[in-house]
Amino acid sequence: MSHPSDLREHIKALEALGDLDRIETEVDWNLEAAAHTRYSTEHRLPAPLFEKVTGVADGFRLLGAPAALSAAPGKPFARVALSIGLPPEATGPQIIDHLAATQHRPGIPPKTVSRGDAAVKQNVLLGDDADLNRFPVPFVHEGDGDRYVNTYGVIIAQTPDGSWTNWSIARIMMVDGKHMTGLVIHPQHIAQIWQQWADLGQPMPYALVQGGDPAIPYVGGIPIGDGVAEADYIGALIGEPLAVVKAELSDLLVPASAEIVIEGHLSVERTGVEGPFGEFAGYIPSGTSLQPVYSVEAITYRDDPIWPLVAEGKPTDDFHTVTGLGVAAGTLDVIRAAGLPVTTAWSSLSSASHWLVVSVPGDWRDHLPGVTSEEFARRVGEAIHSTKYGAALPQVFLLDDDVDPANDAELMWALGTRVHPVDRTVRFEDGPILSLLTCYTKEERRAGRATKVVHDALLPAPDEREALSDFAHAYPSTVRAKVLARHQH
Repeated sequence: MSHPSDLREHIKALEALGDLDRIETEVDWNLEAAAHTRYSTEHRLPAPLFEKVTGVADGFRLLGAPAALSAAPGKPFARVALSIGLPPEATGPQIIDHLAATQHRPGIPPKTVSRGDAAVKQNVLLGDDADLNRFPVPFVHEGDGDRYVNTYGVIIAQTPDGSWTNWSIARIMMVDGKHMTGLVIHPQHIAQIWQQWADLGQPMPYALVQGGDPAIPYVGGIPIGDGVAEADYIGALIGEPLAVVKAELSDLLVPASAEIVIEGHLSVERTGVEGPFGEFAGYIPSGTSLQPVYSVEAITYRDDPIWPLVAEGKPTDDFHTVTGLGVAAGTLDVIRAAGLPVTTAWSSLSSASHWLVVSVPGDWRDHLPGVTSEEFARRVGEAIHSTKYGAALPQVFLLDDDVDPANDAELMWALGTRVHPVDRTVRFEDGPILSLLTCYTKEERRAGRATKVVHDALLPAPDEREALSDFAHAYPSTVRAKVLARHQH
């Protein structure tokens, strides 16, 4: 199956897998669409495509859960795999390896096309006509501060000197038809670029992209290096350049196959009251914060546009399969770069991506002669926590690779039987943390600093280990063969 080049091809690919639910009865953007999406996410149902939405023009649609776990049998990561150029049967570890390896491939810059070849230019709204109320902007959770314009779209921003163009996801709340506000928090890339404009006293030009090549929001949702152009990384990921076209109001280049592009400027001052919003940890916090304000000055869109919707919450949803796996890929790369033996890294989806498991080969002692498991755990933690990835990882578990960390049953067994209740924990005191991590106190989250740990859960040396009491290890091969013969007929 070839890589879908836009959201519509992605939808066709999902439908071919039996992983799309076309909902033709009218659904309200006010909580109802998100409730359908949340239910489908929690029960591993096909992605809902809402064909008729209350209060907007005929043809304006919503797609829920574009990158959540798939309902296709035997293909749980199909939506993610198809998004990044892999076959639908790709496993979680294969996805992580693909993401990590792409960081070392030469980037493939996008290609600029004419307006006539850009589907997103089929409709152009300028000035007063550029109004968000025309679109099915969803109200996602009861208790949110307002409707949320951005749950799976990419913000395009460029440094004032033009040296770095960043594509990233951050939540954005609708204030009214002409204004939005959203999280602009350090050290995220959107905040780094906005700060350069704010220091000059100038509002930042932006473009907010909904839809397009499914790799766009996926890569926008994962952390890659400072100064790296996501558009070039996407080209390397899928093996071909993205088609882009000049924006209406600035020199920014936007995806030509996008469904909707919103343009304007992000204010220098933090005057917008943002939040609350139900987040990836599974809670709706009560707090709000002051954030910059996005003006809405132009909107371009395809005929019959499709607006993607992620209803974040308890695992497993699109945040966990996007940002969680992206962080795992990044940490895998930095651990390898530190010269440490590692099989894979895995973001535990059921932990709401609060846990990272680092799997190492059973012969790791041969690669690190004289190094204790505690020292190994310390070196892994130093590699992770010296980078931005560490801020999102309060707990890291170092495990032998006899356990499949993507298998929740195996992982829970290993953690329950190999993590010491008190000892063998390496602490990293007073380090930077992501303020959305709910395992910390409100004071720690407000300060953005707290303690993080690496649990040394490695088994003893092979000659000191206890035998395993499972089917594969507790019975002779002749007995196992008889049992297998009976169950294979």
